[in-house]
Amino acid sequence: MKKQSICICVLSLLSISAAIGQNWTETKSGNWTKVTNKNGQTLGYSTTSGVKLLTDKGLAFKDLNKNGKLDKYEDWRLPVDVRAKDLASKMTVEQIAGLMLYSKHQPIPVAAGGPFAGTYNGKIFAQSGAKVADLSDQQREFLTKDNLRHVLITSVQSPEAAADWNNNAQALVESLGLGIPVNSSSDPRHGTRAEAEFNAGAGGTISMWPSSLGLAATFNPDLVQRFGQIAATEYRALGIATALSPQVDLATDPRWNRASGTFGEDPKLATDMARAYVDGFQTSTGANEITGGWGYHSVNAMVKHWPGGGSGEGGRDAHYGYGKYAVYPGKNFQTHFLPFLNGAFKLKGKTGMASAVMPYYTISFDQDKKYGENVGNSYNKYIIHDLLRTKYKYDGVVCTDWLITADETAVDVFLTGKSWGVEKLSLAQRHYKILMNGVDQFGGNNESKPVMDAYQMGVKEHGIAFMRTRFEQSAVRLLKNVFRVGLFENPYLDPNVSQKSVGTGEFMKAGYQAQLESIVMLKNKANALPLTKGKTVYIPKRFTPAGRNFLGMDTPEKLDYPVSLAIVKKYFTVTDKPAEADYALVFIQSPNSGGGYNSAEAKAGGTGYVPVSLQYGDYTAQGSRNPSIAGGDPLEKFTNRTYNGKTAKTINSSDLSMVTETFAMMKGKPVIVALQVSNPTVVREFEKESNAILAHFGVQDQALLEIITGLHEPSALLPMQLPADMKTVEAQAEDVPRDMTSYVDSSGNVYDFGFGLNWKGVIKDARTAKYKQAVLSVK
Repeated sequence: MKKQSICICVLSLLSISAAIGQNWTETKSGNWTKVTNKNGQTLGYSTTSGVKLLTDKGLAFKDLNKNGKLDKYEDWRLPVDVRAKDLASKMTVEQIAGLMLYSKHQPIPVAAGGPFAGTYNGKIFAQSGAKVADLSDQQREFLTKDNLRHVLITSVQSPEAAADWNNNAQALVESLGLGIPVNSSSDPRHGTRAEAEFNAGAGGTISMWPSSLGLAATFNPDLVQRFGQIAATEYRALGIATALSPQVDLATDPRWNRASGTFGEDPKLATDMARAYVDGFQTSTGANEITGGWGYHSVNAMVKHWPGGGSGEGGRDAHYGYGKYAVYPGKNFQTHFLPFLNGAFKLKGKTGMASAVMPYYTISFDQDKKYGENVGNSYNKYIIHDLLRTKYKYDGVVCTDWLITADETAVDVFLTGKSWGVEKLSLAQRHYKILMNGVDQFGGNNESKPVMDAYQMGVKEHGIAFMRTRFEQSAVRLLKNVFRVGLFENPYLDPNVSQKSVGTGEFMKAGYQAQLESIVMLKNKANALPLTKGKTVYIPKRFTPAGRNFLGMDTPEKLDYPVSLAIVKKYFTVTDKPAEADYALVFIQSPNSGGGYNSAEAKAGGTGYVPVSLQYGDYTAQGSRNPSIAGGDPLEKFTNRTYNGKTAKTINSSDLSMVTETFAMMKGKPVIVALQVSNPTVVREFEKESNAILAHFGVQDQALLEIITGLHEPSALLPMQLPADMKTVEAQAEDVPRDMTSYVDSSGNVYDFGFGLNWKGVIKDARTAKYKQAVLSVK
């Protein structure tokens, strides 16, 4: 009887199995295998990684840790929280330490020289015979030895190369340990190539959009959300699942050199744009959604820079020791939280909040009222633990900005350590302090040893159990961002599909339309615009002096046309003789006086501190702050960073003479100025010598010409004030939005936040009614 019952049970199990059947199929795609589960997730695994399939109830799963059983983290049917906690519990401390790393910049292919160079089999990559998408020696080392899984991708040769590199990297890490995939990221990569021609329906290497400041000038959050959706689709085709954006700092000091990467200075506009941007990037819909709005078209948004970095004293930037201090003379610290708290952390879409946040380098001077620390934001317990984590209950990933744990070597070098305020701590102590604040990840750090050293410090102080719990807490946060976008199921790409998914005609058209909608018409005296096509135009050449870029690399001087003549000739006849021209088109850029520090003056015995100027002519600061609010650096013997009485010279001062000399030569014929705005500009110097002024924030030449010739009506609005003069720039408080006296032009128009013209005159619509009211604040 017992034997019979056993047979019946076995027969029953077989019949159930037969009824369930195999609900998945396999197909080969290059060096990886695609597994399609009916009514389930699509899987991908490498043919070389050693991963096998497990089955349960007719469905397929990846045996990532190769133990022959279905672990919770391998079961795609379970909630992300359950899977992340299960995997974190299985990780060694060394593996978690690797998960906490975020790589230095990685171009594809690896550079032959410079700060991002790499080798292949010990040889310079470009001379080694390696393929474009091969992993460098350095990449293999940090993926294997250091257990690093978060990689920052910079330039890519092509979408296919990016896809191949991704597949190579994923196959390598899939073969290791628990099979945790790579989560690649990118800084913004959708800028424009001015000379590129747009043809409706034609594709490109990636869609081109105006800068964040240009997106803000549209005053249209729906457009920004659409950008996020398109950009996320293109990112995923390149193997990128995390965006190191948006930059939602309020650009409350007009001199800050990162203003163009923001949504401007107004809290309400920046808040709405931040929310739309993150919703667009993170939300998957339809068949691409896995659960909760997350899925295969989702890209984690790492919003930056908490608690806001736009109030550096004197407009200086904290990438440099000379700009490490953010100041708050207007007592407006909390207003800078708004784009985070009410925007990126309070989404309309299902994903709820930005999945990651990056604190800025700055020392938020004298804002820590609890512990009294003046240290970089990631080191500041009050700013991270007490405010971000506790008061505002943010439980996503917090990642430091790049290189903050390294030693400072010079106050005026970009690629140096930025351990502001904790320079006397050891490398391990810096990591430990950051970890204890509730930060999860170290930007720009390829080596796990300092993290392990910090762990051992914690064990001595708190014990193994405490530190294990602390490490798992970060591991869960980090892993959730990898699970939610489907990388554990299928991190592989088809290079042919990637090539067709990036820069499609539809995406290029959307980006171009956004460019058109981002151009602000500031002046149109006597309806000088639009110009008649086919007429003759004069365009002065632009002189660019020799200098150095932000990485400190030399750039040669040049004298050339500032616009593509091939594009211009599709609209006008071009002459180099003003007397023969019907109109003049002058293309200039915002004044560039540097970052507020003169290295030569410092070497000659001075402090090095000079004004940041927003005018083309020489500017000498008179009556500016003395002494400075903040100051002090281990490499300096003084604390007063005043620049009162010192002079700033603008390296592109010849842009001004391009306008004034052209105006004189045209003898009353229309002069049209196109100003590329990176910072609010003192237009007083040339406004009267122009008949029309267009302000733009990085667009294709063709977009400007379509506005100039009337093929598109201007509709954008200023996302920030344009100052009357440098006196009002000096008088404004670094932390207060919209507190300058705006320029009034010869027609009586005020170049204030929200100002713009169309063919009929000053724009007054639903956007201006909504956003031009008084600024918001947090108390």
